[in-house]
Amino acid sequence: MKRAALLAALVLAAFTAGCTVGPRYSRPAAPVPAPDAWKTQPPWQQAAPKDAIPKGEWWKVFNDAELNTYEQQLLQANQSLEAARDRLNQARSLARVATADFFPQLSTDPSALRERGSGNRPLNGEQPVVLKGVTQAVPPYTQSVYTIPFSINYEPDLFGRVRRNVEAANASLQSTAADLQNVQLVLTAELAADYFSLRELDAEFNVVQESVGYQRKGLDLVNHRHDGGIANGLDVAQQAALLDSTLSQLALVQQTRAQYEHAIAVLLGQSASALTVPVAPLQATPPPVPLGVPSDVLERRPDISTAERQMAYQNAQVGIARTAFYPNITLSGSGGWQSTELGPLLNAPSLFWSLGVDALEPILEGGRNRANLAAARAAYDQSVANYRQAVLTAFQQVEDGISNLSTLSQALTTQGAAVEDARRALAIANNRYIGGVTSYLDVITAQTTLLTSERLETQLLGQQMVSSVYLVKALGGGWDASQIKDQQVHPQVIQTLQP
Repeated sequence: MKRAALLAALVLAAFTAGCTVGPRYSRPAAPVPAPDAWKTQPPWQQAAPKDAIPKGEWWKVFNDAELNTYEQQLLQANQSLEAARDRLNQARSLARVATADFFPQLSTDPSALRERGSGNRPLNGEQPVVLKGVTQAVPPYTQSVYTIPFSINYEPDLFGRVRRNVEAANASLQSTAADLQNVQLVLTAELAADYFSLRELDAEFNVVQESVGYQRKGLDLVNHRHDGGIANGLDVAQQAALLDSTLSQLALVQQTRAQYEHAIAVLLGQSASALTVPVAPLQATPPPVPLGVPSDVLERRPDISTAERQMAYQNAQVGIARTAFYPNITLSGSGGWQSTELGPLLNAPSLFWSLGVDALEPILEGGRNRANLAAARAAYDQSVANYRQAVLTAFQQVEDGISNLSTLSQALTTQGAAVEDARRALAIANNRYIGGVTSYLDVITAQTTLLTSERLETQLLGQQMVSSVYLVKALGGGWDASQIKDQQVHPQVIQTLQP
């Protein structure tokens, strides 16, 4: 008995310490640009290390208290973000499910049975009753059967199938954790972009409203001149038409602002009619953003980490497909007590048991296992292509962001000069008209040019702030891949006693 126990222990240890088949995972090379600097140079002085993007609260670089308040509300109440958190909890539970295969499976199925056997049942080895030389059928019987059985099954992880399953589950868990961070980054960036767009519309509304004011004064002027016989009806009609057109623009600005306000409400987990964002002009400048070197983006972007963890998952799936070519060894045992009466049910004579080993080796599967392995390898290759595409997209978005800010910075400088020129032109046109040198059409043209120039200047400032938001988003918003490394599960001894 001691030798048998020792042999069983050695066999179990050998099975448990088996090899892990399949490829070892290593992250494939990504198409990182060769230079250590970005192609486009930013239009600001490079930020110092102390100006790094705040981890988890990147929006604070804009120093806007109202934006900070809205972002905190989003983190607490946005339903898309809540759904992403639930997906992470689901992935964590599924990873724990994968670790259950490391442990024996124990079950019981107690039963109590009262049965009657037919007197006309087949003999099946029973001897018929001979009474007075006459052979009769076996007599019927009635009996009770009480059983308390137990069964235990354990599949040693000889070729690493369970370990590969856990590896895949942990990679999926980390991918979901990175996806949660990406959802948070996308939503907070969308909120910031909508917020600055709304503030730009507030500033644009003031510009149009100011134009309405001096256009009304212009209409009063031409009306007085018309009443005095100096101006003609065409001047009055032209000025009135311009004023009505500007009032229409004012209404359209209000309509667009309302749409952004509704979008912000939904991001904050509120109904569109429940939120009112107070009017305030846009008074902000894009902050300097620490760009770092291009290779940093691989660790900063949660969507790249999601794609990288998907590669690790698919690599583990290749290993799982490889284990199908190797035998499945199952150790099983069953036992318990069985009796026709309750009294002696737990006595030694009522005990029964059995032990066994089962080895299932696939021989001919019609090519199923080979096809599954080929499919797993193709899925891994696909994940590599998706990862490299995600890297290329990330570099594109950063370069786009820097280029946009550089262009907008130059455009704002020239547009500011254009606004001053338009104001001077309007003053000259008014003076020339009052002096009778030119027609009122020159004044109308100057008013239209000034309004267009002022609106464009305001729009450029809004685009500059939105582009700053998207550049921070493209850089990962201060996130880094180390934040998901602890998102994994390991088998625990306590699981041996858990259902």
